[in-house]
Amino acid sequence: MARPRKNRCIRRMPASTFYKPRGIALHDMKGVTLPLEGFEALRLVDAEGVSREEAARMMDVSTPTLCRILAEARSIVARALANGWALRIEGGDYTLVDQEHQEPCESPFHCRRRKRR
Repeated sequence: MARPRKNRCIRRMPASTFYKPRGIALHDMKGVTLPLEGFEALRLVDAEGVSREEAARMMDVSTPTLCRILAEARSIVARALANGWALRIEGGDYTLVDQEHQEPCESPFHCRRRKRR
């Protein structure tokens, strides 16, 4: 049995969750889905210029995990753009962080950062 996936911290929901090429009817179009944690990784690293280490800390994942999320997200977006497909942003394993108080994300499985003795 596979280990349950840990929730990633998302600080902001996307303004729009669906993109499609102009001039093509939706029923004639193939589409792909970008999970919200992929969107968040793209937003932090590519749009805001946050370092990968800092973005990993903000999302409460390890740096290698963030790099995998980022690579997968870039691949999904590139395939959608290259093939003229619709792009839907939804789903994934995430926890929305309180923007007003900027509380750190503490998922139910949060134990990775404890010091080992």
